[in-house]
Amino acid sequence: MIPEQFIYRIPPMSDLLKYILWPNLGTATYDNPKVLALLGVAIGLITISFIVRIWRKRLSNSITKKLSRSWASAALWFGISALVLTVSRAEGISYVSMRLWWMVWALILAIYVVFQVKTFRTRHYKKIVTEIVDDPLKKYLPKKKRR
Repeated sequence: MIPEQFIYRIPPMSDLLKYILWPNLGTATYDNPKVLALLGVAIGLITISFIVRIWRKRLSNSITKKLSRSWASAALWFGISALVLTVSRAEGISYVSMRLWWMVWALILAIYVVFQVKTFRTRHYKKIVTEIVDDPLKKYLPKKKRR
């Protein structure tokens, strides 16, 4: 017989939907560790967007430059949207601070990252410079015999 404390009960689907879609989450303060972590992620993404923009200007490989064209703007928009969602949660704005929007944000971010990695792997290549030696004597030298 299994003790009652070790039995995990799956909550009904309505409780899960209430958890995800509940519009009034209560106000979380700015000194809450979760809010601070989300603010750090948002500000980090905005900072990364400027770093990527500077990095792209210094690139010499045109293929890498072309493939990384949307990275800076995507990081900026993901950072701004995370900042809006975090501030709305801390300020208690009802429907903007739902957990559903964080799930949508994370899903879109994951799809974007997977698509960019796949595109980068399939389309990235590096031009290898080969030296072609033009030897005028080569046409006069004896060649291998064919069998």
